[in-house]
Amino acid sequence: MKTQNIDQLIASYPRTHPPLPQAFKDIYEKEYLANRKGGNVATSIAQKLETWMHRQVAKNATGELTLELGAGTLNHLAYEQQDQTYDAVEPASFFYENSPALDRVRNIYADLQEIPENTRYDRVISIAVLEHLQNLPFEIARAGLLLADHGRFQAAIPCEGELAWYLAWRFGTGVPYWFRNKLDYGVLMRHEHINKSDEIRSLIGHMFETIRIKRFPLPLRHCSFYLYIDAQSPRKEVCEEVLRRKE
Repeated sequence: MKTQNIDQLIASYPRTHPPLPQAFKDIYEKEYLANRKGGNVATSIAQKLETWMHRQVAKNATGELTLELGAGTLNHLAYEQQDQTYDAVEPASFFYENSPALDRVRNIYADLQEIPENTRYDRVISIAVLEHLQNLPFEIARAGLLLADHGRFQAAIPCEGELAWYLAWRFGTGVPYWFRNKLDYGVLMRHEHINKSDEIRSLIGHMFETIRIKRFPLPLRHCSFYLYIDAQSPRKEVCEEVLRRKE
């Protein structure tokens, strides 16, 4: 992406989530936890498909110190090796407070800004999180500066803004959601996913020297449900400049 377009993209942040009607708020926690646990046929199928994201991140694991952004119910830990130090960022404690994986986590922070400046990680990872972040460029920049010299930023995301992903949620999880609640799942998706996959990829490419991309199930735009991004060698001066723009 050209510098001018990147500047315009960064200037579009912070973003806000569209207001969620009260009927959606009333069932939000229940539906989220059911989705994470595969509580019905549609969410169970979605969970099986999502394992691709978890496996891509886990199989490329390096080093001993990992930070997960937006750890949710800590469900990704089931894919990770036991012999590593694991920190997490998750602002909503109700997601993880009853998780059996909680004892595997050293520190849980509510925000990236809480992490001490001198901390360095071998990996900063996220699974189906970056599409939700209101301060996306600043979170990526902060993550880049928290990496050790050999560190890697690994992100797995849904292909928001592409045709295959739209069809997947509209006619997959969206239909049973309507039957359960008589509510339009599209309202929830527009509230949740405020960053498109192309935007996420462009911002990571702007702040890292090298990135590797893999798609699932087909290696074509509009034919993929999920995207895996493996980034190395953060451009620290660029990351610092992005953070200065937030001030």
